[in-house]
Parts: sequence; structure tokens; C-alpha cells
Amino acid sequence: MRKRIVTLTLLIIVSLVTVTMTGAKSLYPSKPVPTKDRHTISEIVHPTSKWEKVATGSGFMEGINFDRNGQIWMVSPATGEIMKVEGDKVSIVGEKYKIPVGAKFHNDGRLFITDLTGELYAYNTKTGERTSIVNSYSGSPLRGLNDLVFDDAGGVYFTEPMGSSATKPTGRVFYLPPNSSEAQLFQEGIAYPNGIAISADGQRVYISEFGTNRIISVPSKHAKDQREIAFAFAQFEGGIGPDGLAVDKEGNLYVAHFQAGEIVIIDASGFKYGTIRLPEVAGTFTTNLTFHNGYLYVTESSKNEVWRIKVKKEGLLPYGLQ
Repeated sequence: MRKRIVTLTLLIIVSLVTVTMTGAKSLYPSKPVPTKDRHTISEIVHPTSKWEKVATGSGFMEGINFDRNGQIWMVSPATGEIMKVEGDKVSIVGEKYKIPVGAKFHNDGRLFITDLTGELYAYNTKTGERTSIVNSYSGSPLRGLNDLVFDDAGGVYFTEPMGSSATKPTGRVFYLPPNSSEAQLFQEGIAYPNGIAISADGQRVYISEFGTNRIISVPSKHAKDQREIAFAFAQFEGGIGPDGLAVDKEGNLYVAHFQAGEIVIIDASGFKYGTIRLPEVAGTFTTNLTFHNGYLYVTESSKNEVWRIKVKKEGLLPYGLQ
């Protein structure tokens, strides 16, 4: 009897391994091994491309993105301000409010903002009205939010890093379905989840794990194949950690590497193209980035400047502009 049980157990294990390996082959198709370097940074920027300073502001500039009229909007957690760029100057919009960190436009025109007090709210750029979207989970207040991204359905992922670190990986990421006021826990156990983005095909969510200086890839809420596991997508050296993220139409990921003064570009398989360093006169607090009209725009928050550089790739169209 014991031998039969052992035999059955071994057969089950072999079957599971076979199924797993078969699934892995379909999930991760093999590709030819390259005979030379996979990438060079010249695939992203032309060797003659130069950084241009767009504007200078104040506070601690974060959350850069464009509205439908091509207007730049940002926020400052240091001052509680919402800002927009007019000419080469940064102007303050409306009254100060709490500690805004991340900002993304909804396609209805409202600017959704994550706040370090633990609130996700919407700001009407025309009327100045603020509407609280969510500030709790399972009856408890959220601890403090950082960044957000909309999926194509209008649902929003947002990060909650406060209280977590490299030695205390208690950060969480939530998902708020379209037209819902009830946040869903998407991922936990993260060492300070900072920036967040969705892959070009919508299958993955990229999370900046600031405390470990790496990017984590997690199957999205609507991934077609949930067999893919969460894994370390990219590891960095130097600086402190990855902050804001952006994705181009080819699926490449652009990372604002905080206190490194650079943007790191990674392909959809996790291999690096290289880095684009800000000019020597800029600071190293690269916090956020976005695409617009053939340029990559970056906020540098130690000197509170917006920089841009012409790139060869077209940015993924954000939900707010769809």
C-alpha cells in the first residue's frame, strides 16, 4: 500500500513538472541568442541630441504629464501645490492642498492625484474642485500614496510606500476598478513601491521598488495568462532607486533613476539599452518623466527644472489622452 502511495505521488509530481515546463514554453517563447550587443543607446537617442531646459519652478516638482491641449502639469509635495508650465515659467494653480506626489489625467479631463496623507483625489482643472476618490482599504486609512497609472479600461493602480523600506518591505500597491470607490489589494510586501507603469501590451505592471533599487514586474489584473509570476525585471546600481516610469509604443521602459541624474532605458525583455544622463548643470534628483511630440520630458527636483530631449521612439498614449 505504501509503495502504491509513493508511486502515485511520484507520478503526480512528474505530471505537474511536465505541465509546468510545457506552460513555460508557451508563456516564454525561446528567442535566438544575439551574436553581438543587444542594444545601444543610439537606438533611443541620436548621438547629436542635446538636453534642452524647458522651465524652472520651485518646491519639489513631481508628477509631470500633458493635458489634451499640450499643457504641462505637475505637483509639489513640498509645497502642496499643483503647477503648470507657461512659457519657460512654472505657475501655481489653485490653492495649496496636503502633500501631492503623483498625478495622471483621467480621460474625462480631471487630474487624479496621489497624496502622502493617504488620499487619491481628482482635481478639476477648469473649476478647481477637488473630489476624494479613495482614502481607505478594508475600513483602515491608507498610509500614504506615491504614484499612479490608469489602464485602458479606466481602472487605476496606485502605490502606497509610506512606512516601508529595504529592511521593512511592507509597501503595497492597490487597484481601483473603473467607477468604483472600493480599492483592491493588488500586491504587498514591497520595499517602498514608488513609480508605476503598465506594459505596452497591458499584460504587466511595472513597479519601482525604490528600497532595493530595482523594478518588479507583476501580471496585471487583466493579464491573459496568469501563470506568469511576479519577478525582478531590472536591477540598478548607484543612485538610490527608481522613481517615475514611462513606456514607449514598442514596450521599452524608461526609468527616472533618483539621485543618479539619469534615465535608464530597458527593453520589454529586461535588457538595457543604456542611460541618458542629464547635463552637468542639472541636478541628480530625476523624479518623473513623460513623452510629448517626439521628446522625453523629465523633472529634476533638486533644482526644480524641467528638461527635455528628442528621442527616436514614440511614447505610449496615456489613458488621459485617449
